[in-house]
Amino acid sequence: MSPMKNNILVIGGGAAGIMAAIQASRKSKVYLFEKMPRLGLKILVSGKGRCNVTNAGSIDTLIKAFGKNGKFLYHSFYAFSNEDLIKFLEKIGVETEVERGNRVFPKSNHSKDVLNALKKELIRRNVSVELNKTVKKIIVEDRVAKGIILQSGEKIFGDAVILTTGGKSFPGLGTTGDGFEILKEIGHTIQPLYPALVPLIVKEKWVSKLQGLSLRNVKISAKCGKRNFSHFGDMLFTQKGISGPIVLTLSSEIVPYIKKGLPVEIDLKPALSEDLLDRRLLRDFVKFSNKAYKNALNALLPNSLIPIFVMLSHIAGDKKCNEITKSERKRILRLLKHFPLTVTDTEGFAHAVVTKGGVSLKEVNPKTMQSKLIKRLYIAGELLDLDAITGGYNLQAAFSTGFVAGISSCI
Repeated sequence: MSPMKNNILVIGGGAAGIMAAIQASRKSKVYLFEKMPRLGLKILVSGKGRCNVTNAGSIDTLIKAFGKNGKFLYHSFYAFSNEDLIKFLEKIGVETEVERGNRVFPKSNHSKDVLNALKKELIRRNVSVELNKTVKKIIVEDRVAKGIILQSGEKIFGDAVILTTGGKSFPGLGTTGDGFEILKEIGHTIQPLYPALVPLIVKEKWVSKLQGLSLRNVKISAKCGKRNFSHFGDMLFTQKGISGPIVLTLSSEIVPYIKKGLPVEIDLKPALSEDLLDRRLLRDFVKFSNKAYKNALNALLPNSLIPIFVMLSHIAGDKKCNEITKSERKRILRLLKHFPLTVTDTEGFAHAVVTKGGVSLKEVNPKTMQSKLIKRLYIAGELLDLDAITGGYNLQAAFSTGFVAGISSCI
């Protein structure tokens, strides 16, 4: 490829890169480089293959979902809001609908419909898509981005470079953290990287016996130093630990604190205070006075959990309910409200929805996504030190920051 002038080079063909390319193409010729044989592989798997494109909540709700770093996104979310994204998708042929938790999905329930529409828009806007092209370096002269160097050694020059290579989650889809190394080499600070929105591994071996068990409307909590985290909703047990919506959300908060072991607790009956639950236990034990303790828990717990619960209560399962002492009942009560697990690890980047950490936000202009260190270099998407809870927030951030980077690169 010959040297380019008045051209924009976009590196990474995910949500942020595609949106950046579409917007930059309004005023410039755009070249989109993707190291995989296809664009948007992560879009295809998002939302379990349904593509949770955004969240229909307010801008403040979206900002809050990103925690302490969320304020960085104010400009991006106002420049290209969730409403703007929904209108944009409808314009290119993707109708959407809002589901529980304000999650927004394509009406077809197929992520491929979102990706195909985006790819058609790239074609319509005359974006040159270069597949199977791995970028190894950014050419920087006098603190200005001048172009890129491919793995083949080929140098390609352009007016601006937009880097949107993603984080390290789902490395099999191409997001192997290449962008962090590229940015580190030219002087950017990379905050520590962790898998986020990821299933957790626990120390307790008995969890394998509960594999596949879902718990609805429970509360999970963890204390990390002076910070307390808790979430209400659904979770499930896996072969090696726990997963499900509230666990994935908790993982993003606790992953820097896990180290060798972090205690977490599950409140199996969060709708009941300890006092009300104790009265419930008293009534049940009177009602089932001649029943074995293990057979009196059916109304409180799923069947598969009962043997584990009995074991952890250190009360003989065959003991009659009318023989349960007050101290034993208090032990049962505590276990129902503070069911303990010890998190020792995560299932890693291969199973993480997003990456926690990334390019220091102090080094990126939130109004343009331009690097504060290198002019004409724009950074968007999961490379940034931004991650949110589940619900469409992360994909919205990718589209919004990509939008701003694309528009800004043409100015």
